[in-house]
Amino acid sequence: MSSSLTACSKVEEETTYPNKFTNTELEYKSGLSDILSIAKAYFTTERANPTPTFELPVHTITAEQLVTEKEDAIFRLGHSSVAMKLDNQLILTDPVFSDRASPVQWAGPKRFHKTPITLNELPNIDTIVISHDHYDHLDKASVKVLAEKTGLFLTPLKVGQLLIKWGVPQEKVVELDWWQSHTHNGIEYTLTPTQHFSGRGLTDRDATLWGSWVINAQENKVFFSGDSGYFGGFKEIGERYGPFDFTMIETGAYNSLWSDIHMFPEESIQAHIDLKGKVLMPIHNSTFDLSMHDWNEPLQQAMELSQQKNVTMVSPEIGQRMSLSEPLPVNVWWKN
Repeated sequence: MSSSLTACSKVEEETTYPNKFTNTELEYKSGLSDILSIAKAYFTTERANPTPTFELPVHTITAEQLVTEKEDAIFRLGHSSVAMKLDNQLILTDPVFSDRASPVQWAGPKRFHKTPITLNELPNIDTIVISHDHYDHLDKASVKVLAEKTGLFLTPLKVGQLLIKWGVPQEKVVELDWWQSHTHNGIEYTLTPTQHFSGRGLTDRDATLWGSWVINAQENKVFFSGDSGYFGGFKEIGERYGPFDFTMIETGAYNSLWSDIHMFPEESIQAHIDLKGKVLMPIHNSTFDLSMHDWNEPLQQAMELSQQKNVTMVSPEIGQRMSLSEPLPVNVWWKN
């Protein structure tokens, strides 16, 4: 377990937290030598397609479309940001609407495509789930705008404190430890472990918890991976909460230099199998350049591997509606 806390709670000033959080199977450490190795690899690795050479297909989403949608459906917004309608409620995962996944907007990884809907155009949101505090998953500018129109933010331990500092009302924030659950408007949300790390600066390494989400609605049970290396936790989650009707699993930004905390495509497919998933949508790709592989490699490899493993994979275009009752056939849009 990540801490000794055993019950979920609203964020309160007197809450006691551990100083550092740790993984269940390994202690992930990185130092100056690792940073230098990664920097060298970025400058020396030759890539055919680091960024798209054509305009990516993006389907415009309207507020009316999200409000009037009655089926359980998903709309991929980009990277790990997904909009879902479950039980007629609007749920967002790791909403990042800024142009760059970075502490500043004049430098850092820049998005390949526009967002299918703007922050201001979004209607009221029932629930937002956050997986961890890295910049490509927790976007301060987006949170500040979404604070007024969102009913509840669900976060791992201590991440909620950041949201409150940014202006989210305290009563709208619930923090959970691993394996803890919170029910909101009839949907049960459970924070489950991942193998990753946290930190937004030089001095806050592992000061907040990270995790994945089990979302148990009336008709569908959904899994959202956040970021993770491959580990035995996926099988345990599958045994406790599976089978899942739909999984959204990190498949992108991988490299042998950080293989402990991000999965290669074959590991993402295996994680889906461990979770007893029925339909897989690879996420964490096609929006930001965060590694040394070609931008379209994750989806291509995931498609080929899923076919070999008899896994049902979907690849909706950005903003494209997909009903969970009628998964779309794979569309190789990343090949223009």
